[in-house]
Amino acid sequence: MFDLTPSGIISRAIVFLVAVVVHEFAHAYVAFTQGDTTAYDSGRMTLDPRANVYWPGYFIGVLFGFAILGSAPVNPYRMRNPRSGMLLAVAAGPISNLILAALFAVPFRLRMLTPSLSGTVGGILPSPERLMTDMIFLNLLLFVFNLLPLSPLDGWTVVLNALPRNASIWWQRHQQTTLYILFGLVLLSFATVYLPFLALINPLNWLISAPTSFLFRILIGY
Repeated sequence: MFDLTPSGIISRAIVFLVAVVVHEFAHAYVAFTQGDTTAYDSGRMTLDPRANVYWPGYFIGVLFGFAILGSAPVNPYRMRNPRSGMLLAVAAGPISNLILAALFAVPFRLRMLTPSLSGTVGGILPSPERLMTDMIFLNLLLFVFNLLPLSPLDGWTVVLNALPRNASIWWQRHQQTTLYILFGLVLLSFATVYLPFLALINPLNWLISAPTSFLFRILIGY
């Protein structure tokens, strides 16, 4: 994830751009189908990256693998059913990344390509196999990560709207606590780069890497 070679950076830049544009469009489009025209009215229900990509976060994400990559405006109070509408609109983002991963996995399933995490063209550009492999793996990573039930990730909002009303009030009351938990987990994950022994107690690795690798193997069929 922290491959800072030119091919690694270029590959992540392409993958993250595609992933975030589709992710945010999915949020906006499903919100629109639920009656919320906020993104549509502001010209942000689009696949144009200029509309919803958060560029400072995007470049940080390309370099370090973690950041807020984008945002699409969604307003549950304009939906016909705020709770179910919001659940669908928010879940649509991560699900769109899963769909992207599945689509790019087709050539591997058909044995037209072989997975590669390091292939290059001329030592600088990522090879087609490398780019396609990253497109699958990183979209799966975004799918799993965004569904963690921690604020401000999509998973927290999905849980909020899936819980019974009384339980959702309790969940919302502890939103800031889950934010602190996420912040701590991310710091611990980054610390493993410099203190490898911490990898043994890195919960993000268990919560994200294992499910991502499992889904990856299923999709490509290797």
